Parts: sequence; C-alpha cells; structure tokens
Amino acid sequence: MLCLRQVCLSALRRYQARTLSSDLLLSQINNCTHEDEVFSLVGRNKARLSEKHVGIALNVLWQLQKKKPLLLRTSDYVRNHSQFLTLCFLAENKVEHMDNETIVDTLYSVLRLSVESHDSLAGVLVTEAWKRLESLSLPALSKFALCLHKQHRHFSPLTGKIAHLVDMKLDSIQDIRILSVLMISISDVISRSFQDRLLQKVDQLLGEGVHFNYAKRIVQFLQLSKLTHSPLLEKCNKIFLKSTSHLDLDNISLIFGLYEQLGFDNAEFRLTAKQLLSESVDDYRDPEAFAKLFFVLGPMAESKVRERLLATAALIAEEFSSHQALVILKTMQKMKCRHSQLLEKMVSVLHRHLDSYHVLQLVKLTQCLVLLHCRDQELFAKLKMLLLGFLKSSVIPSDTAAIIRMLAILPSSQVEEVIINKATAVLPQCRLQDLSCIATALVKWNHYDKLHWQNTSQLHVKLLQKVNDCGFQRLQKARNLNLLLEELTHVNGEWLQEVISEETVAACQRLIDHVTQANVLQLSIFLMKTNHRCPSLLDRIASVTVENINKIHPLEMYFILHLFSVLNYDPPANEEFFQSCIQHLTSNLSCFETHHLVLLGYILAVAGYFPPALIRTIFDVSFLSRLDAQLEVLSDTLRQRVRSRLMKLNRAVCLECPEFHIPWFHEQYFQRVLCKGIRRINPLRQHVHRMLAEILGGSHYARVSVLTPYYYEIDFECILDKNKKPLSYTAQNILLDDLRGIHLRHDIKDEERKALPQGAQRIALEFLDSKAFSKDSHHLKGEPAVKKRHLEILGYRVIQIPHFEWNSMVLSTKPEQLDYLRKRLYETQ
Repeated sequence: MLCLRQVCLSALRRYQARTLSSDLLLSQINNCTHEDEVFSLVGRNKARLSEKHVGIALNVLWQLQKKKPLLLRTSDYVRNHSQFLTLCFLAENKVEHMDNETIVDTLYSVLRLSVESHDSLAGVLVTEAWKRLESLSLPALSKFALCLHKQHRHFSPLTGKIAHLVDMKLDSIQDIRILSVLMISISDVISRSFQDRLLQKVDQLLGEGVHFNYAKRIVQFLQLSKLTHSPLLEKCNKIFLKSTSHLDLDNISLIFGLYEQLGFDNAEFRLTAKQLLSESVDDYRDPEAFAKLFFVLGPMAESKVRERLLATAALIAEEFSSHQALVILKTMQKMKCRHSQLLEKMVSVLHRHLDSYHVLQLVKLTQCLVLLHCRDQELFAKLKMLLLGFLKSSVIPSDTAAIIRMLAILPSSQVEEVIINKATAVLPQCRLQDLSCIATALVKWNHYDKLHWQNTSQLHVKLLQKVNDCGFQRLQKARNLNLLLEELTHVNGEWLQEVISEETVAACQRLIDHVTQANVLQLSIFLMKTNHRCPSLLDRIASVTVENINKIHPLEMYFILHLFSVLNYDPPANEEFFQSCIQHLTSNLSCFETHHLVLLGYILAVAGYFPPALIRTIFDVSFLSRLDAQLEVLSDTLRQRVRSRLMKLNRAVCLECPEFHIPWFHEQYFQRVLCKGIRRINPLRQHVHRMLAEILGGSHYARVSVLTPYYYEIDFECILDKNKKPLSYTAQNILLDDLRGIHLRHDIKDEERKALPQGAQRIALEFLDSKAFSKDSHHLKGEPAVKKRHLEILGYRVIQIPHFEWNSMVLSTKPEQLDYLRKRLYETQ
C-alpha cells in the first residue's frame, strides 16, 4: 500500500511539474513580441510542444504580422522559416487531438499567413473541421466558413452544409458579427427565400450601436447577392456616417465601390468622404492609394482639386498596374475628362499591360477609350485582335454579346465573318440583354457599310431578323414575371423601343397575375422606360401598391408614382391611390435625401398634388442650404435635373398654391439658362407664322417663341378681342433668338404689367411632337398637361396641335392647314 502511494505521489508530482512547465511555455509563446522569439521557443521545445502550443504559436505569428502595416509585413520570411515548417508538420500530426476551436483558429492563422489553400496542413484542417461540423460552436462555425471563403470554396458541398446549418440555427443567432461573417461565406449557395430570411434577421439585429465592420459586411453580402435592399443600406449608411474614425481611404473606396455596384448612392456620405479626403490630396502618391483616391474624389472634386488630381495622375501614370490603370480610365470616363496629357500617358501604360486583362476588363477598357476619344490606332488594333481572340474561344453568351458590341464601337470597325458566325451560333442561348447588345452592334455595322459602300449589309439584315425572332420567341415563352423583369432591367436603347417594346408589354400583360409587392417597382421602372400607357398593367400596379402600402419602401414609392405622373394616368380609384401613397410618403420623409425630396415634390406637383408637409420642408431655408451643399457631390446630369425640377416645382407652387406664400426665386436661374442657349426659329415655326399672319391680317398680330411670366416658352402667341379680332403688338415680331438675358426679362415684366382690353383673350398656340404623348397613344403625358394647366392660370387660352393631326394626310396641303388653324383659333370655348 505504501509503495503504491509513493508511486501515485511521484506520478502526481511529475504531472504537476509538466503542467507547470506547459503553462510556462504557453505564457512565453503568448508574450513573444517578434516572430524570431516564437521560432526560438519552437526550436528549443520541439519535443514538448502539444497541439495547444502549436495552435497558439501559429496564432501569435499571425497576430504579430497583423499589427504591422500591410507594406511592412514579412509573411514570406515567416512562411519560409524552418521552424514554421516544423510547426506546420507538428500541427498536421496533432490535428486529431486538437479541440474544435484550435482546429479552426489554426486554419485561420495559416491562411492569413498566406499558406496556399492546397497545402497539406490546410487540407487536413479542413477535413477534420468538416468531420466535426455539426459540433462546432457558432463562433467557430463562422470562422471556419470565413476560411472556406478565403480559399474560394464558394460552391463547395461543404459550404452548402454550412448554409444548411445556418438555416437550421438562424433563430438562435443573436450576434450580428457571427451572422454577418456567415452570410458573406454562404452567399453563393443559398436560395432567394433563404436570402429573405437572412435579411429579416439582420434587420432585427442591426441597431445604431453595431460596429462599422459588421455593417460593411452586410453591404458586401448585398453586393455578392446582387440585392438592393434600401432599408438595410440606409441603416448601414447611417452607421458609416457615425463612424468617421473608420472612414479612411481604404474603407471609403470599398464602400463607394459596393454602392456603385448596388446602384445605391447617398449624398451625405459623398459629402463626408469629400471633406475627409480633399484635405489630404497631396498625401497619396503611392499608385495603389492614389488610384483609390482618384476613384472616390475625382467625379465630385471641385476644379482646383480636380486639376491637382489629374496632374498627379499624369506624374505617376507609368507606375500604375493594369488594374489601377483601368480604375483611372473608368473614373476619367465618369468625370467626362478630356485631359490629353493624362490620356496619352495612360495609353502608354496600356500598351504594356494589355495582355493581362481578362475579357470583361477588356470590354470595359474598350468602352472607356472610345468614350474618352482616344486616337491611338495602334492600341485599337491590338484591342480588336485581343477581342477577336476572346470571341473565338468564348462559350458564355453574355461575354460573346459584350465582345461583339465592343467590336462594333471600335473606330473604322467593320464586321468580319467570324463575328457573324459566332453571333449566329450563340443566339438561341442569349438572354434579352445579350440580344440587345448584338442588335445594337449589327445596326451600327449596317450604318457603317452604307456610308462606305460595302456589300455586307444583307448579311446584317438577315442576322438582325434572327436576333429579333429570338427576342420574340423568348418573350412568348416567358412564364415567370420576376425572371423576365430581371432580364429587362439591363435592356435599353432602340432595340427595346423600336423592335420588342409591344411584345414585351404583351408578355407582362400575359403574366399580370404574377405582379406582386416584390416586383411592382421593377415593372414600374420598365413601363416608364418603354413609355407605354398600358391600362391593365397600370391598374394592377395601383391596386397592388395600395394593398401592400406599408411593405413598400418610400423610395420605391417615388418610382411607382413617377410612372403615373409622367404618363398622366389615373387608375380607377385615383384619389385613394394617390392619397394612400402620399400619406405613406409624408410619414417617412426622413427616409429621403434632400435631392430625392425635390424630385418627389415635382412628380406629385405634375400629378396635381401638393402635400403641405412636403412643400414646407422643401422650401425651408435650412433645407435649401443643405440641398446646395449636397448638389456639389452629385453627378452633373443629376445635379442639373434636380435644379430644373426645383425650378419647376417652385413655379407650380407659385401658380397653383399661392396660399403657401412661397416666393418665386428662379429669375436668375433662368437668366443664366437663357444666356447659355442660342435658339433659332425652325422651318416649321416660320411656315406656321406666315400662315398665322395670313389668317390674322399681318405678321404683327402674332409673336413667335414667346416667354411667358414664370418662363414658359410657347410657340406662338396672339390676342383676340371680344369680337374675335386680332390685336396688334407694339413690338412687332420680336423673336427669341434676337434677345439676350436682360431684354427677355424686361419683355416678361412688360407683358405682366400690360392689361388686356375688356373681353380680350390671349392665345397660346403649341405644336406637340411625339415626345408629348405616351408610345402608340394619343394620350397627353404629364408635363405638357401641366404646361397647359399653368398657361390657363396665367390667362391664356391654350391650343395644342398634336403631331398626328398636323402631319396627317387630311392636312397635306396649305389650304387645308390654313382652314385647320383658322378653326382652332376661332373655335368657341
């Protein structure tokens, strides 16, 4: 018994000593401040290293690298060190004895140290973690999923198993850090319904106190899934704006890139980014950092900053990599930049890197160079050769269509047999957007051949007919409205408008029962794009909107209302529809940016609605000050549109709602616009003016191109007294393009002051072209209808002459036209 006790005590002492020694070694590894210290400990204690020591040692090596700036990291040195190889060997042999967390942590560390994914240690760790998948804790599962994502195992069966586990455990996940990592990792293998469940869960967990990085991951998930989820994007954007300490160049450029791909924009974030980066423009001379700076700041920089950016870009152009060169050129295109010196240097860089671009990069590069008016024929010859090479080997229909479209825009480009053959072969597999690309290219080539007397146009016409037939067949076979609308999102241009427009609307009508709250926005945007006034679809959109009013985001509501406003269409329950929408919108005005509120106010004004809360918000001095600041960071096109809409809204409120006491403050705006524009009287106006002179008794009885109060321009104006006799103008036949700024202003003021004789009537005669009507319809659209409404408020009798009447066979001779004008002028109201 005594001997047994001594043996037990001796074993206990040895165990305690070993434990003490192990703890001491573990502590020493954790306290290392340099990689060499870790390697020294490993070298002296190889025989004593347990699986725990090995895992901690690898983790410490990664943590030491992580603390260093990216450019100062020494991963190559660590990876090639003999003791690192020893650690990897030991880890591989001890993997079965590791606990779950150690396996995942070890895999994470070695991947962060840039160990290849096919390395035997990485493979053994992945296999062992796979075996234990269902027993992994949620933190370990998310970290393991991230490791697989880093290894580009996006479509691996293992990733699918993780997605299944997340699906089962979703209700129990309460940590948004864990959930955000898992979402990114499984984004490629989940269904749309699972996506929706994940978004609902994130919406519950995403509060204002969420860390910047977690919000960034949510946006990355949306980008990977190609989902523009406005409520989540707005929440994440608010987190970004409250986390300015994290808004360095890398994060700002990443967020800008994600927003761009998602079609999301936020003026406040742009303004914040501009303020943060403009102060340190000269600090970024490294090519990688400068390319990011140029991408973010270039399109919204003020003139002085813009010139500095362009000068710096030209200075360091030779140092740009192929990717950086593409970023610079894409940004120059966005900036509409014509900096010849920089473009010349970028072309020089491209000559060196051209062979390194993959097909879609080459397509984008070609587009940029053409739009920037590059004139380097040698570069275009190389691009054509490379594109033709990619075309011959391409097996992806969308890539093939994109290449064909780019080949068509190259200078002096003409179609070759290989292109015709490839296009013919790929047509049956093409989606609508691909067919649109090919059709656009064929039309361009056909035009080129006619200009240069080529004889291949018959080939173009035959192939174009095949393209059209494929488009019609695809539309006739469509059985799912969501899939159809997804394709139509990317179809634009003449092929849509002139060839498949009616068939597409007919397909949507056939699938009208598929219209739901989920696709009502896409359908509205499509109908707006095609300019089609389809009562059945419009009525369905209105009813679905009213039924699901609280499920539709306010910004989506804007696009839906825009459709009805632009097309000037009243659904059956018109008042209920507009009032429900307006109530929903005015309860959520905080969801809108300043410029969005202006656009919303304008489309409601066109429809004849002026919600007091919205109008008072827009015409508040502090709101207009914020608007001025944010307009500076918007694109030129959007900035001009918002300013124009604000002017039109201001005019509508002054004319239709004087009770709001909103002043007219766009006089100077119009003076600038009129001074920039040079207008000439077209032949039609000259012809009609001569006929009016013949009807009224002289040219001094009618005026051409008249500016009214509040700056409406009308084609012709005349005044008839109470006996229907014309009154002469004192300033005879004053033409608009003979006047400049201040004269126009005086002319308007004079007209405002001049009182007409009792019973006299001022007449505005307007000729309306096809743009004033919805497609294949005689129904007047919103803007010309508003103009008529406003001119009548200003005291005019408005005569609108539609193009389909004036250009009809009935009015093919001058006597018939004179008789028509005479009847319209003297008709009884």
